[in-house]
Formats: sequence, C-alpha cells, structure tokens
Amino acid sequence: MADAITQDEVNKAVWAACDTFRGTVSPDIYKDYVLTLLFLKYISDVWKDHYDKYETEYGDAPELITELMRSERFVLPEGASFYALHDRRHEPGNGERIDKALHAIEDANIGKLRDVFQDISFNSNKLGEEKQKNDLLRHLLEDFAKPELNMRPSRIGTLDIIGNAYEFLIKNFASDAGRKAGEFYTPPEVSELMADIMDMAEGEEACDPACGSGSLLMKCGRRVQAKHGSKKYALYGQESIGSTWALAKMNMFLHGEDNHRIEWGDTLRNPKLLDSDDTLKHFDVVVANPPFSLDKWGHEAAGSDRFGRFRRGLPPRTKADYAFILHMVETMKPRTGRMAVVVPHGVLFRAAAEGAIRRKLIEENLLEAVIGLPEKLFYGTGIPAAILILRKAKSDRNVLFIDASREFKAGKNQNQLTVEGEDSNVRKIVNTYKARVSVPKYAHLATPEEIAGNEWNLNIPRYVDTFEEEVEIDLVAVRAERLRLKEELAELERKMDGYLTELGY
Repeated sequence: MADAITQDEVNKAVWAACDTFRGTVSPDIYKDYVLTLLFLKYISDVWKDHYDKYETEYGDAPELITELMRSERFVLPEGASFYALHDRRHEPGNGERIDKALHAIEDANIGKLRDVFQDISFNSNKLGEEKQKNDLLRHLLEDFAKPELNMRPSRIGTLDIIGNAYEFLIKNFASDAGRKAGEFYTPPEVSELMADIMDMAEGEEACDPACGSGSLLMKCGRRVQAKHGSKKYALYGQESIGSTWALAKMNMFLHGEDNHRIEWGDTLRNPKLLDSDDTLKHFDVVVANPPFSLDKWGHEAAGSDRFGRFRRGLPPRTKADYAFILHMVETMKPRTGRMAVVVPHGVLFRAAAEGAIRRKLIEENLLEAVIGLPEKLFYGTGIPAAILILRKAKSDRNVLFIDASREFKAGKNQNQLTVEGEDSNVRKIVNTYKARVSVPKYAHLATPEEIAGNEWNLNIPRYVDTFEEEVEIDLVAVRAERLRLKEELAELERKMDGYLTELGY
C-alpha cells in the first residue's frame, strides 16, 4: 500500500486541527464541529477513492460508474462533499454551505443518518461574528485538507483507523474539557473490562440505556468479532442529549456497525426501545455507565410507570442510580440476560428506599458480583466507582466481592487500569470473576446469610479484608538505639565546643 499512514499520525493530525478553535471557542462547543467535519471528510474520501477506482476501470461508461456507486454504504450528493466546500473556502458563507451539505447528506441517507445533524450548525453565532466564523471555518477546512488527513481506504487500509481516530478525539475531549464532556465517555479500559465480563456471543443483542457516544456498546460487539470473526449481533442504545446521540450515530457509522438502533430520548421518563406490543424490549447483554446520582430524573411519574420498572421500590427523588439499575434489570432476557453497570459507592450502602431495593435484588438472587474500582478513573470526577454485575440465571446464590481499588497505573490527572498481558489489572479482575472463589485481600465470595447479617450493606471493606498487619516493633531495641544516638549526639557537641574554643568563640 503506497504512502500508508499510521494510526498515530491520523490521531495527531485530527487533534492538531483543534488548534483552529483553541483560545476562541470552548472545547465542549468545538468538539461537535471537529467530529462532524472528520465524519464529512472521511465519507468524502471513501466516495472519491471508490469513484476514481471505477473511473480508471470504466472511464468510457459513466452510466455504469453511477450505477456502481449506488451500491456504496452511503450516498454523497453532488456538491455536498468536503472537497466542494474546500474549493469555496475563501468565499463568504462557509457556515451556511457546510450546513446545507450536511442536510443534503442526511436527506440522501435518511435510513442511517436521520436527524443526525439537526443539533449542529456551522452557521451558529457560537463561532463568533460572520467574518470571524468564516475565517475559523476556512482554517478548519484547510486543516482537514492536509495530506496527513487523506483518509482514502487505499491509503489508510482499514475502516478501524478512522473509527479509532474518532474515539481518540472523543477521549481527548472528555479529558480536556472536564466534567461536561466526560459525561458521554467511559474510559476504554473500563469498557474493555465490562465487555470482557459480559462476553457477548454470536447472535446476541446488547443494549446501553445511557449510551453516550456508543463506545461501550461497540466494545461488546467487538468481542463477537474477535471470537467468531462475525458481525452477527445487534446493538441498541438510547441517549438523552441530542448532540451526544448524534456522536453515537456517527461513531457507529464510522465503525461499520450497520446493525444498530440508537434512539434519542430520556430512558427513565420515556424508554423508546420497545417491542411491537409496546412493552420493554429484552436483551442478552445490558451495559451502562449512567450519570452518577442524577437529580430531577422523573421521580414524580415513576410511581405510575406503565412498564412497572419500579415495583421493587421507588428510588430517591434526587438520586437516579437505582432508577437506571431497575430499568436495566427489567430489560434483561429471562434466561440469558446479564448486565454490568457503573455506580458510585453510595449505591452499595445507602439506606432507606435504596436499601430496600438492594435487599430485594439480593433476595431475588440477581446480584452476581460487586467490583470496586480505583479512584480517578472517570473523566470529570475523582471519586472511586464500582461495577455491579447482575444475572437472571445465576449458578449459585452467592455474591462475589472484588476489591481492585489499589491496582492501577497512576497518571498525573487520571488513573488507568492496565489491559495488556495476563497479569494486567483487567485480566486479574476478569479471571477472578470467572473463578468465583475468595482470594486473600482481593476477593470474597459471600453467602446470602453473610450479606443479610450485614443488613444488606454491600460496602466492599465489609467483605474483603485488605488490612495489612504492621511489623511488630521491638521496644527494647528501639530504646537501646535511642540511647546510642543520644551518646553520639553528646560526643559531637563536646567536639563542637572544643572547635569553637580553639577559634576563640
């Protein structure tokens, strides 16, 4: 492959394109523009690459070329490509032209891209007054026209390289922009851990009811690809924030995940993943990293929920953690259903309504494992979190507790779980989960009676004793050492007095 490019080169080039906005527009705003233009550039490059290939082969048959282009995964209308926009970048109206191009692409691919660009406007005043906005967009078009970002398949080789660049940008925006941007992104190591534990099989369906950019869902799908070399699975998700839902749709498209359904809406107030009989759809795998302790989640209407999701108890008005958990429980398939959800530690021990719900989940033998994670893993919060694993058909009535809070790779602002090798943090957690036995100072397999004796409190230190005994101190030896040091000090002081006397002090 001539003039091939590496993943690292693509990542550096797309991150450098953000320099156009830095210092002028905040990251939580400009991320949407950069990610959308990356999407437009990539589909333009794919289209141009395929068109040029057909033109070389069938240059004397334009009708045949047109027919062949209709078999592409998408349609790129004339005048809507990145290159058409780049050619006119010095003219006024860049924002308006880009918006028109995106809407034309959406209309031509309505089945895959319906409403994806409705929350993004390059003609917005967020980018400044008309002249500044036009200049910013001209520079952005020029950034993406650089040779380093020639993303033709004949050059980059695989679809994954652009999908990976997209995820690289999302991750960097999440860490760069802090809490607001971090809400839509689960660190890849945590996604890897959850996907490994869920171990999605060929033919199964997975759902993320708070899917963000879709990264966690796609990690589950990649397990099937890695094990079976197959894309025989389906991904479902729902996301409440329109711009983040659009990210998920574009992310799926760039990764070639055509068998997906991502809905836009509030999962707790208005779940949209329903069966034909208007009941909640059930899934083999349910995963989520929902927002921690969300306030104003719809408590007022939850008591009369038509799906009966809160029959085990009504979560608190100001904390939606158990609302998400109960929704996920109701969407697991009766026999194959299993779920993994990231929660703040308060979910493990808070009393009142949450304590009652927790007790019912344990008494129904749904809870399989509680995994404690290190602090500072998640963007926008330094607090440690835990992962709850629930399963509809458990092999026993016990609950495995794993304390992985002390094993991580430390970073300046963010800690990471290691993923490479058999002795990595992620592999140790997964192997311990599968073995389902107690490990001194790391894991404990608790019986229902033991948990009941702790009044249904799941706080991990109650089950996993990580206390390290201090080395016994020999007080006699310490006293002897103290006396020796005192004698040495007295001798040094006598010598110092002698030196000072000789010097006339």
